[in-house]
Amino acid sequence: MSSLPSLLLYIHGFNSSPQSHKAQVMQQYCAEYRPDIKVVVPKLPHFPKQAADLLSSIVTSYQDQYRIGLVGSSLGGYLATWLNAQFSFPAVLVNPAVKPYELLADFLGEQQNPYTGEHYVLDHSHIEELMALDIPEIQNPDHFWLLQQMGDEVLDYRQAVEKYHYARQTVEPNGDHSFVDFERYPQQIIQFLNL
Repeated sequence: MSSLPSLLLYIHGFNSSPQSHKAQVMQQYCAEYRPDIKVVVPKLPHFPKQAADLLSSIVTSYQDQYRIGLVGSSLGGYLATWLNAQFSFPAVLVNPAVKPYELLADFLGEQQNPYTGEHYVLDHSHIEELMALDIPEIQNPDHFWLLQQMGDEVLDYRQAVEKYHYARQTVEPNGDHSFVDFERYPQQIIQFLNL
């Protein structure tokens, strides 16, 4: 095991923020039980290329000093998969978006982030940016743990089960897109990420 200190990078989803429930759960768990872990929860730009660039710059600035693990929720799971392809960090994906460029095609036009109140406009160029970040084939399935609830009302859970079929998977019946009772998992997530 590396002697470097640990860093947990939490990547929130579309129209979310660092105030999201799962981000707060991870931060609170680490503060209480693993204060040695540095937790970074960036406020991501609304546009895919800007979000990917920010995540890359964060990782590049920390990777020599820290052992890094990723947690990505929804669109954050898609971005975590992309980051893994660039840097090979292990990742836990919570109800991840697999084909967000299909889903977000229905969201073109003016948006408002419910957490921050920010207004912005999504257009076709942002769908193209999302497609450019797609990793069609997972090269290192052992780097991934899929946490998926079948009751996800936003995403078709079967897409994630199929895409990450060689990875570790915990697929629960019912639940919803927010991942009900996520509080059960922080300790196991940290163990999986080897932090």
